[in-house]
Order: sequence, then C-alpha cells, then structure tokens
Amino acid sequence: MSAAAGTAWWIRAYRIGFAVLGLVALLWIPLRNMDSATFSLTNYLSYFTIESNILAVVVLAVGGVLAPRGPRWQIFRGAVTLYMLITMVVYAVLLAKVDVMLNDRWINDVLHRVLPLVLLLDWLLVAMPRRLRADPELIAWWLAFPLVYGIYTLIRGPIVDWYPYPFIDPRGQGYVSLVIGLVVLTVVFAVLAVAMASLGDLPARWRDRRSAD
Repeated sequence: MSAAAGTAWWIRAYRIGFAVLGLVALLWIPLRNMDSATFSLTNYLSYFTIESNILAVVVLAVGGVLAPRGPRWQIFRGAVTLYMLITMVVYAVLLAKVDVMLNDRWINDVLHRVLPLVLLLDWLLVAMPRRLRADPELIAWWLAFPLVYGIYTLIRGPIVDWYPYPFIDPRGQGYVSLVIGLVVLTVVFAVLAVAMASLGDLPARWRDRRSAD
C-alpha cells in the first residue's frame, strides 16, 4: 500500500486545497504588479514570509498528493512548520502595523495567519511513524535556514539599500541594537523549535497509548 493510500482522503484534500490557496496568494502580488516600475520581484522573494510560504505550499502539495511518511520528510515538514510558526509570531508581535508589501487584507491573512495555523494543526494532529527527539542537532538543522536568511539579508541590504523588516535594518537602530535584537530572536526561535519537536511527538504518543490500551 502506498503512503498516500494510507493517509485519510480528507487530510490529503485539505492539504491540496490550502496549497492552491497559498499558491494563489503568493502569485497575486507579482502578477498584479508585473508592469509596475516600483515593484521588485527580488525584493518580494527576499521576505522571510514569502520564502516560508513557498516551502509551506510545497509541503502541503506533496503531503496532499504523495503523503510521504519517511523520516527525512518528517524532519523537513517539521522545519517548514517551524518557519511558518516564526512567520506568524514575528508578524503578530513586530510587524502587524508595518508595510511588508502585502497590502491586500486577504493575502496578508492567508500568508501570516491561515497557512501557519494549517501547518501547525497538521503537525499536531497528523501522526508520523517516527517520533522526534528535540536534540541539539535537530534544533540546529531547523534553525539553519533562518540563520542563512539573516546573513543573506544583512549582506544584500547595504548593496541594494533595502531591508525587508525594520528589526533587521541597522540604518535606524545601529548595529549594537540590531545584534541584541537578533540574539533575542534567535533564543525565541530555538524555544519554538524545541516546542515544535516536542509537540510533534504528541500524535505518536496518543497512537502508542491507544495501541497499548
């Protein structure tokens, strides 16, 4: 029996449905602004929100069509869910009133709220065969992408004189405040990663408990 055949049809259906919704939301702004002289596709793709949502659409689409259940997929799925959780938390705490190129309310809600919640609920409710351990190696692997993103942004920012988010822009706050803020965010991200790995074990624990009973 294939992995997809072993996954409930309604799980595959909502994954595909939200993957389509996410794809439409991601394409809406570039397609609408294709002829605008002020729109930069490179800048658009340089937002962590956009990058994490692209990965989320991939996870939902592959999870809906193929429903893989291997350990590598489980780790990748957990990583993308973490990035979407970071997107939701950072937006709610730091960016809710900041212009991040998503002026359409429905796109803003889909990318910052709806898809992160879908990924999180899918992670919490759909059990994978292998239980994760929130060890330092896993946490470091999961946090590699946000780290690379931060380095990329700080290198590219002075070159193009543009930064996607105020908290990673040294021009107004200076590098000391920037470093302090990034250290605090790194700690928060690490805590979220540990929580993600621990919460991802819940469905497997429930399954094992039912089997024991």
